[in-house]
Amino acid sequence: MDPNQIQEQPYNEWQQKLNADPAALGSGYIARYITRVYGWMFLGLSITSIVAFLVASSPAAAAFLYGNKLPFIVLILAQFFLVGFLSIRIHKMTSVTATWLFLAYSALMGVTFSVLLLTYSVGSLVSVFAITAGTFGIMTALGYFTKQDLTSFGKIMIMGLIGVVLASVVNIFLRSTTLYWIISYAGVAVFVGLIAYDTQKIKAYALLDTEEDRKKGAILGALALYLDFINLFIFLLRLFGRKN
Repeated sequence: MDPNQIQEQPYNEWQQKLNADPAALGSGYIARYITRVYGWMFLGLSITSIVAFLVASSPAAAAFLYGNKLPFIVLILAQFFLVGFLSIRIHKMTSVTATWLFLAYSALMGVTFSVLLLTYSVGSLVSVFAITAGTFGIMTALGYFTKQDLTSFGKIMIMGLIGVVLASVVNIFLRSTTLYWIISYAGVAVFVGLIAYDTQKIKAYALLDTEEDRKKGAILGALALYLDFINLFIFLLRLFGRKN
């Protein structure tokens, strides 16, 4: 079964499948699967952090990337292409390929992320990271333990995300301070909600028919949570970060 098809099926159908034959999955299977997803997400975040630190620590690398716009634009476009390709084509690739693409994307994100280390103070980066981690922990627990189907809620959050992206593009030209703050608060709300939604959706990935599909589902889930964490961190940094 294609992992992407899960998004089209209500969560309660998968919950019914789990309730119908929980012994077939073994005790704690869902919890172990979610733990595996968190492991991949944590590895991605670690790679991003390490690469960001290395690039920010190299004056030559920082000057090349941020001294003119072209390298940075190419880097952003490469990230969009890679995450889009992974999300859309994951059902046609092996789990090993999907894993390497996820790790490569994490590394590319680290290069982009280095600009934050050069822009914001260490104290604000650490404090905002702690706030992000705490918020993520609360919302992912909510998504994991709730019995409420979050499918409709997730669709609302996705529409909100589209709105945030479009408003951000418009504000590139308007340069409105008021719109900047509105987008920042809206972005925090959207990604807080997406964390719970994506966590619940990952529980459905654990019920895919084959082990290969479940492995690809774990990478897809890790990518979703990774992006939720990264974007929540960025929006919170816009609100509470202190620049150098």
